[in-house]
Amino acid sequence: MVGGGPGGNQAASRAASLGAKVTLVERDIVGGAAHLWDCIPSKAMIATAGALAFSRRAPGFGLSSGGPALQVDHAALAERIGAVTNRLQRSVEDLLTSQGVRTLRGEGRLAGPHTVVVRYEGGAEERLSADAIVVATGSRPRIPDWAEPDGERVLTTRQAYPPPEVPEHLVVVGSGVTGVEFVHMFSSLGSKVSLIVSRQHVLPHKDAEVAAALEDELLRRGVQLFKGARAQGVERTADGVAVHCDDGRTVSGSHVLIAVGSVPNSDRLHLDEAGVHVDKWGYVTVNHHCQTNLAHIYACGDVCGRLPLSSVASMQGRKIAEHIMELHTREHRHIDYDKAASAVFTDPEIADVGLAEAEAFASGRKIRVTKVPFGASAKALINDDPRGFVKIISDPATGVVLGGCIVGSQAAELISVIALAVTAGLKVSDLVESCLVHPSLSEALADAAE
Repeated sequence: MVGGGPGGNQAASRAASLGAKVTLVERDIVGGAAHLWDCIPSKAMIATAGALAFSRRAPGFGLSSGGPALQVDHAALAERIGAVTNRLQRSVEDLLTSQGVRTLRGEGRLAGPHTVVVRYEGGAEERLSADAIVVATGSRPRIPDWAEPDGERVLTTRQAYPPPEVPEHLVVVGSGVTGVEFVHMFSSLGSKVSLIVSRQHVLPHKDAEVAAALEDELLRRGVQLFKGARAQGVERTADGVAVHCDDGRTVSGSHVLIAVGSVPNSDRLHLDEAGVHVDKWGYVTVNHHCQTNLAHIYACGDVCGRLPLSSVASMQGRKIAEHIMELHTREHRHIDYDKAASAVFTDPEIADVGLAEAEAFASGRKIRVTKVPFGASAKALINDDPRGFVKIISDPATGVVLGGCIVGSQAAELISVIALAVTAGLKVSDLVESCLVHPSLSEALADAAE
């Protein structure tokens, strides 16, 4: 296994449990840089921002503050993030050790179809022979050629966990999932935030109603949206930064955060020496078994570009291990990427799974769309947070659940019910006839299925 992220460590763990002799090569952090440097720290900061935002809503619960408002303690926040990531890393390492996985700390590269070379700190190298090789090296933030991050005023996503200070005015470039999560995070922490949106709405690949609901919330918070503007230059000023856009507008702030996607970590693997194909963007091409053009070499996670989610990488790693150990010769289910659930950890949260309404209409497919606002939920009113809605997409002829999206509190948790329905081919009647807890937010799922 070259790379110890969610895909690599899951492949290693599953293969070891099936009796394989496994060596895992990782240059940075077992558990994955994208996972433990991006996903987990950002969600830890978002949780802190959420606690701060919740404290501001205390009067809605019949509470009054007898003291000063809560403030961000930078040292405590950094310690909290470190504690969370370190505990998760140790958990992964302990599991692999208990399973007999050999872990090597170094940079791996291929030196032939069955050879991996590990370069350790200091320059020493070790050659390993393998019957099967798994490439799981992840990705890194994409830095456009017009930006030069300095870790002070011009930041990448990995330089903001936590930032050296809460920016007075943060300019975020990129309105995809990562960008809007940072907008939510820093606006909750007290920053003035401006968001440069290259298209006409945020989250261009999400349901239009979902994007509109999030935009309404961002505007309510005072976030400035610069729509139809594509950043093309950043300069340091006397007291901050200025971001120049292709439509002539300039957005000034104290800091700028670049959140414009990622690039695969394939450029230093020497894949050509093994004869492994990559596409023009550097992604390793794989089939439905995650095999490359060489049947014994696999790739998973961000480096293969199928669907850049930690949950997907983990599932790919598990499936790869089972394929290597020939479990696919028995009952085996391929990964259906169209049925993978995803979430955006803004406030309110956003989550979706399966067929999208716009996708169905674009293809001419007939669907049934039902929608229920959380304003009709007793638990949402109890929680003093009736924002958002549940939308379920189903087949009008059979009633089979095809997809859904949720905007609202705990959407990332609630989407699991719809994801299970989509994966298992359940019908809307199965949701309606489920006796769910009352009062609970999940009741809105059954209501939306009616």
